[in-house]
Amino acid sequence: MTEAQLRHLDLIQAVIARMAQNSFLLKGWSVTVVAALLGLGIKEGSWALALVGYIPLVTFWGLDAYYLRQERLFRGLYDTVRAASGTEFSMDTGELQVERQLAVVLSGTVAGIHGLLAITLAIASLVLKSGL
Repeated sequence: MTEAQLRHLDLIQAVIARMAQNSFLLKGWSVTVVAALLGLGIKEGSWALALVGYIPLVTFWGLDAYYLRQERLFRGLYDTVRAASGTEFSMDTGELQVERQLAVVLSGTVAGIHGLLAITLAIASLVLKSGL
């Protein structure tokens, strides 16, 4: 493997690491913001305020899935560059195939945490609405 290919792989690996870090941070922000809105809804006794937590939840869920899909695309690019013998230098993932965005949204990696938050919001909102 040439020095140029190794440099290219290093650049791709840096992008993969950034995507993974972004995904991790989004999960943390999702839990924090949703928990804060849920706590505020419980404190105020407002089921509607608890439901507002779905706005950041859906936003963070979508962004998390986006970053995971991008990470998977760059992993594919990494494998392509690793297997190639040429010296072409490209960061284009347009030719690569990975799951569609919806499949990534519903994947266990993303849906696990965000789905649990969605279920928690639904249950808490129903309990608040019923006045229990």
